[in-house]
Amino acid sequence: MSKFQSHIEGHAISRIGWLRAAVLGANDGIVSTASLIVGVAAASATHESILLTGGAGLIAGAMSMAAGEYVSVSSQADSEAADISREQQELLETPDLELKELAGIYRSRGLTPKLAEEVAIQLTAHNALAAHTRDELGISEHNTAKPIQAALTSAATFSVGAALPLFTAMVAPTHAIIPLVSVGALVFLAILGGVGATTGGAKPVRAILRVTFWGALAMGLTAAIGHIMGATI
Repeated sequence: MSKFQSHIEGHAISRIGWLRAAVLGANDGIVSTASLIVGVAAASATHESILLTGGAGLIAGAMSMAAGEYVSVSSQADSEAADISREQQELLETPDLELKELAGIYRSRGLTPKLAEEVAIQLTAHNALAAHTRDELGISEHNTAKPIQAALTSAATFSVGAALPLFTAMVAPTHAIIPLVSVGALVFLAILGGVGATTGGAKPVRAILRVTFWGALAMGLTAAIGHIMGATI
Protein backbone atom coordinates (compact mmCIF):
# COMPACT_ATOMS: atom_id res chain seq x y z
CA MET A 1 0.00 0.00 0.00
CA SER A 2 1.32 3.46 -0.88
CA LYS A 3 2.74 5.65 1.83
CA PHE A 4 0.56 8.49 0.68
CA GLN A 5 -3.03 7.37 0.57
CA SER A 6 -5.84 9.40 -0.89
CA HIS A 7 -8.93 9.78 1.24
CA ILE A 8 -12.36 11.24 0.88
CA GLU A 9 -13.46 13.70 3.53
CA GLY A 10 -17.14 13.89 4.34
CA HIS A 11 -18.25 17.43 5.02
CA ALA A 12 -21.61 18.51 6.40
CA ILE A 13 -21.93 21.17 3.69
CA SER A 14 -22.44 18.42 1.11
CA ARG A 15 -25.70 17.51 2.85
CA ILE A 16 -27.02 21.03 3.32
CA GLY A 17 -29.52 20.94 0.43
CA TRP A 18 -31.56 17.88 1.35
CA LEU A 19 -30.93 18.30 5.07
CA ARG A 20 -32.54 21.75 5.15
CA ALA A 21 -35.61 20.53 3.29
CA ALA A 22 -35.85 17.37 5.41
CA VAL A 23 -35.61 19.14 8.77
CA LEU A 24 -37.97 21.90 7.67
CA GLY A 25 -40.53 19.41 6.37
CA ALA A 26 -40.49 17.12 9.40
CA ASN A 27 -40.48 19.99 11.87
CA ASP A 28 -43.40 21.68 10.13
CA GLY A 29 -45.27 18.39 9.95
CA ILE A 30 -44.96 17.78 13.67
CA VAL A 31 -45.67 21.33 14.82
CA SER A 32 -48.51 22.20 12.47
CA THR A 33 -50.36 18.89 12.79
CA ALA A 34 -49.90 18.64 16.56
CA SER A 35 -51.02 22.26 16.97
CA LEU A 36 -54.03 21.62 14.74
CA ILE A 37 -55.02 18.52 16.71
CA VAL A 38 -54.51 20.23 20.07
CA GLY A 39 -56.44 23.31 18.96
CA VAL A 40 -59.42 21.31 17.71
CA ALA A 41 -59.37 19.09 20.79
CA ALA A 42 -59.33 22.18 23.02
CA ALA A 43 -62.53 23.29 21.28
CA SER A 44 -64.23 20.12 22.62
CA ALA A 45 -64.48 18.43 19.22
CA THR A 46 -65.27 14.74 18.89
CA HIS A 47 -62.53 12.15 18.43
CA GLU A 48 -63.62 11.58 14.83
CA SER A 49 -63.50 15.31 14.05
CA ILE A 50 -60.04 15.60 15.57
CA LEU A 51 -58.69 12.73 13.46
CA LEU A 52 -60.38 14.04 10.32
CA THR A 53 -58.85 17.46 10.88
CA GLY A 54 -55.41 15.98 11.51
CA GLY A 55 -55.60 13.79 8.40
CA ALA A 56 -56.69 16.70 6.23
CA GLY A 57 -53.86 18.79 7.68
CA LEU A 58 -51.34 16.08 6.81
CA ILE A 59 -52.42 15.89 3.16
CA ALA A 60 -52.81 19.63 2.66
CA GLY A 61 -49.57 20.39 4.45
CA ALA A 62 -47.53 17.87 2.45
CA MET A 63 -48.85 19.28 -0.84
CA SER A 64 -48.26 22.83 0.32
CA MET A 65 -44.71 22.06 1.41
CA ALA A 66 -43.93 20.37 -1.89
CA ALA A 67 -45.36 23.21 -3.96
CA GLY A 68 -43.75 25.90 -1.83
CA GLU A 69 -40.31 24.29 -1.88
CA TYR A 70 -40.48 23.64 -5.62
CA VAL A 71 -41.46 27.23 -6.44
CA SER A 72 -38.93 28.72 -4.03
CA VAL A 73 -35.99 26.56 -5.07
CA SER A 74 -36.94 26.88 -8.76
CA SER A 75 -36.68 30.66 -8.41
CA GLN A 76 -33.22 30.19 -6.91
CA ALA A 77 -32.28 27.84 -9.76
CA ASP A 78 -33.49 30.39 -12.33
CA SER A 79 -31.38 33.10 -10.72
CA GLU A 80 -28.34 30.83 -10.68
CA ALA A 81 -28.84 29.93 -14.34
CA ALA A 82 -29.18 33.60 -15.30
CA ASP A 83 -25.99 34.51 -13.42
CA ILE A 84 -24.06 31.65 -15.02
CA SER A 85 -25.32 32.60 -18.48
CA ARG A 86 -24.29 36.22 -17.94
CA GLU A 87 -20.88 35.12 -16.70
CA GLN A 88 -20.42 32.91 -19.76
CA GLN A 89 -21.22 35.86 -22.03
CA GLU A 90 -18.74 38.08 -20.19
CA LEU A 91 -16.04 35.44 -20.59
CA LEU A 92 -16.62 35.50 -24.34
CA GLU A 93 -16.71 39.28 -24.64
CA THR A 94 -14.11 40.43 -22.10
CA PRO A 95 -11.86 37.49 -21.20
CA ASP A 96 -8.97 39.71 -20.06
CA LEU A 97 -11.12 41.63 -17.60
CA GLU A 98 -12.58 38.38 -16.27
CA LEU A 99 -9.07 36.99 -15.76
CA LYS A 100 -8.08 40.09 -13.79
CA GLU A 101 -11.29 39.84 -11.77
CA LEU A 102 -10.55 36.21 -10.89
CA ALA A 103 -6.98 37.06 -9.89
CA GLY A 104 -8.33 39.85 -7.70
CA ILE A 105 -10.57 37.39 -5.91
CA TYR A 106 -7.62 35.17 -5.09
CA ARG A 107 -5.56 38.15 -3.92
CA SER A 108 -8.37 39.13 -1.57
CA ARG A 109 -8.20 35.62 -0.11
CA GLY A 110 -4.56 35.98 0.82
CA LEU A 111 -2.54 34.90 -2.21
CA THR A 112 0.37 37.02 -3.40
CA PRO A 113 -0.31 38.97 -6.60
CA LYS A 114 1.99 36.71 -8.64
CA LEU A 115 0.53 33.47 -7.29
CA ALA A 116 -3.04 34.79 -7.63
CA GLU A 117 -2.40 35.57 -11.30
CA GLU A 118 -0.86 32.13 -11.91
CA VAL A 119 -3.79 30.37 -10.24
CA ALA A 120 -6.27 32.45 -12.22
CA ILE A 121 -4.50 31.66 -15.50
CA GLN A 122 -4.37 27.92 -14.82
CA LEU A 123 -7.98 27.66 -13.65
CA THR A 124 -9.15 29.73 -16.61
CA ALA A 125 -7.29 27.43 -18.98
CA HIS A 126 -8.79 24.38 -17.28
CA ASN A 127 -12.42 25.59 -17.05
CA ALA A 128 -12.98 29.33 -16.92
CA LEU A 129 -16.73 29.15 -16.39
CA ALA A 130 -16.43 26.65 -13.53
CA ALA A 131 -13.83 28.83 -11.81
CA HIS A 132 -15.98 31.97 -12.03
CA THR A 133 -19.13 30.09 -11.07
CA ARG A 134 -17.49 28.74 -7.94
CA ASP A 135 -15.25 31.61 -6.85
CA GLU A 136 -17.08 34.69 -8.13
CA LEU A 137 -20.72 33.64 -7.93
CA GLY A 138 -20.35 31.25 -4.99
CA ILE A 139 -22.26 28.45 -6.72
CA SER A 140 -20.94 24.92 -6.25
CA GLU A 141 -22.26 21.39 -6.52
CA HIS A 142 -22.89 21.38 -2.76
CA ASN A 143 -25.26 24.36 -2.70
CA THR A 144 -26.76 24.44 -6.16
CA ALA A 145 -30.54 24.58 -6.25
CA LYS A 146 -32.38 21.27 -6.79
CA PRO A 147 -36.14 22.02 -6.94
CA ILE A 148 -37.46 18.47 -7.40
CA GLN A 149 -35.25 17.06 -4.66
CA ALA A 150 -36.34 19.81 -2.26
CA ALA A 151 -40.04 19.35 -3.09
CA LEU A 152 -40.05 15.57 -2.71
CA THR A 153 -37.96 15.68 0.45
CA SER A 154 -40.18 18.29 2.07
CA ALA A 155 -43.41 16.47 1.18
CA ALA A 156 -42.12 13.11 2.40
CA THR A 157 -40.65 14.40 5.65
CA PHE A 158 -43.71 16.55 6.37
CA SER A 159 -45.90 13.47 5.99
CA VAL A 160 -43.70 11.46 8.34
CA GLY A 161 -43.61 14.28 10.87
CA ALA A 162 -47.37 14.84 10.68
CA ALA A 163 -48.09 11.12 11.02
CA LEU A 164 -46.48 11.03 14.48
CA PRO A 165 -48.95 13.30 16.34
CA LEU A 166 -51.81 11.96 14.21
CA PHE A 167 -51.05 8.39 15.27
CA THR A 168 -50.81 9.53 18.89
CA ALA A 169 -54.26 11.09 18.60
CA MET A 170 -55.62 7.89 17.06
CA VAL A 171 -54.57 5.67 19.96
CA ALA A 172 -55.19 8.18 22.77
CA PRO A 173 -58.57 8.45 24.52
CA THR A 174 -60.39 11.69 23.73
CA HIS A 175 -59.87 13.24 27.16
CA ALA A 176 -56.09 12.61 27.00
CA ILE A 177 -55.43 13.78 23.43
CA ILE A 178 -54.17 17.24 24.39
CA PRO A 179 -51.49 16.18 26.93
CA LEU A 180 -50.40 13.07 25.04
CA VAL A 181 -50.13 14.78 21.65
CA SER A 182 -48.37 17.79 23.19
CA VAL A 183 -45.80 15.74 25.10
CA GLY A 184 -45.32 13.35 22.20
CA ALA A 185 -44.80 16.21 19.75
CA LEU A 186 -42.17 17.80 21.99
CA VAL A 187 -40.34 14.48 22.27
CA PHE A 188 -40.47 14.03 18.49
CA LEU A 189 -39.20 17.59 17.98
CA ALA A 190 -36.34 17.05 20.41
CA ILE A 191 -35.30 13.89 18.59
CA LEU A 192 -35.58 15.65 15.23
CA GLY A 193 -33.54 18.61 16.45
CA GLY A 194 -30.83 16.34 17.79
CA VAL A 195 -30.64 14.17 14.68
CA GLY A 196 -30.69 17.16 12.33
CA ALA A 197 -27.94 18.95 14.24
CA THR A 198 -25.78 15.84 14.46
CA THR A 199 -26.20 15.08 10.77
CA GLY A 200 -25.27 18.65 9.93
CA GLY A 201 -22.21 18.55 12.18
CA ALA A 202 -23.60 21.01 14.77
CA LYS A 203 -24.08 20.69 18.52
CA PRO A 204 -27.50 19.17 19.28
CA VAL A 205 -28.38 20.95 22.55
CA ARG A 206 -29.11 24.34 21.01
CA ALA A 207 -31.12 22.79 18.17
CA ILE A 208 -33.19 20.72 20.62
CA LEU A 209 -33.98 23.73 22.79
CA ARG A 210 -34.86 25.82 19.75
CA VAL A 211 -37.32 23.42 18.17
CA THR A 212 -39.00 22.39 21.43
CA PHE A 213 -39.48 26.01 22.52
CA TRP A 214 -41.16 27.07 19.30
CA GLY A 215 -43.17 23.86 19.13
CA ALA A 216 -44.46 24.35 22.67
CA LEU A 217 -45.31 27.98 21.92
CA ALA A 218 -47.21 27.06 18.76
CA MET A 219 -49.24 24.34 20.47
CA GLY A 220 -49.92 26.51 23.50
CA LEU A 221 -51.24 29.41 21.47
CA THR A 222 -53.34 27.13 19.25
CA ALA A 223 -54.82 25.36 22.27
CA ALA A 224 -55.71 28.70 23.86
CA ILE A 225 -57.42 29.91 20.68
CA GLY A 226 -59.23 26.59 20.29
CA HIS A 227 -60.46 26.75 23.88
CA ILE A 228 -61.71 30.31 23.43
CA MET A 229 -63.44 29.48 20.14
CA GLY A 230 -64.98 26.35 21.61
CA ALA A 231 -66.33 28.23 24.59
CA THR A 232 -67.96 30.87 22.41
CA ILE A 233 -69.59 28.53 19.89
